[in-house]
Amino acid sequence: MANPRERMLRLLSLLQSGRHWSAVELAAAMEATPRTLRRDIEHLRDQGYPVVSTRGPGGHYRLVAGAALPPLMLDDDEAIASVLGLRLVTAGGAGVDIQSDAADRAIAKLRRILPTPLRRKTDQVLAAIDIDATRHPQPSSDVVRRLAEAITTHTSVTFDHAHGGRSSSRTVEPYRIVRARGRWYLFCWDTLRDDWRSFRLDRITSPLSSNAAFPPRPLPADDVAGYVTEQFGGPAQLRVVLTLHTDARDAASRLHRIDGSIEPIDGTRCRYTAHVDSFTWLATVLVLSGLDFTIEESDEFGNYIADAGHRLLAAVADR
Repeated sequence: MANPRERMLRLLSLLQSGRHWSAVELAAAMEATPRTLRRDIEHLRDQGYPVVSTRGPGGHYRLVAGAALPPLMLDDDEAIASVLGLRLVTAGGAGVDIQSDAADRAIAKLRRILPTPLRRKTDQVLAAIDIDATRHPQPSSDVVRRLAEAITTHTSVTFDHAHGGRSSSRTVEPYRIVRARGRWYLFCWDTLRDDWRSFRLDRITSPLSSNAAFPPRPLPADDVAGYVTEQFGGPAQLRVVLTLHTDARDAASRLHRIDGSIEPIDGTRCRYTAHVDSFTWLATVLVLSGLDFTIEESDEFGNYIADAGHRLLAAVADR
């Protein structure tokens, strides 16, 4: 059994989830006996934590939110998840353009309320990770906020949408903000087309709510993100895994476009897992990068590179 301090932090973390816990469920989650649970609940109350309980068949424990609620407490996994998520935002990995120092400020505030041992653990995680900034155009946080508000209130929205060098004005009924193929999209009912449409958020500017509420329509699929991905059409994506003979930072700076993920192997190599629509495009990117590489997967890409290499070598065979 965990020591009393660890047990109390675990109990407080569970109660701060906002869930109504029955005594049986809470004791099971704590891996404690009902007697120990009751004693720990009383200890929290003695410390000023407003834990209320109800008796009977629907009896439960819950922590009352409000001005008297003590500072936020996180367990190890919650704290590490929080700082990793914030660090991802600072690197642009969330795919949304947020003020560069906003996530850093949030991390600093989070560190101040963590116990010293836990703060040390999160500092170790932050010092150990290195996330390359995304190269996709990013929607602004203001666009995301305005669209999210319109989705929540079921109000139609008008915006300018740029595509192919042209800009058009659209009025839509917004339903979801979807992450698909590394980009953010607004999934909505297009009142002009009278059909479901998706628009890249980084191409949307000046979204304005019309303040006109609309009755929600049944969604065309339960899995909206999967539905949007299927609508892209085109050939199925191809997976290729390469060992690039340089470090991850250098590889990210030299690749014309990153269609996948890069992870370090050691100080002189990294692994590039690419998801592309054609081998031709990936081969072109690799040639332009000037990077040396070894093919781990797939055999089909290896055959494509071999055939291309033979053709190129034949062109200079007599020189």
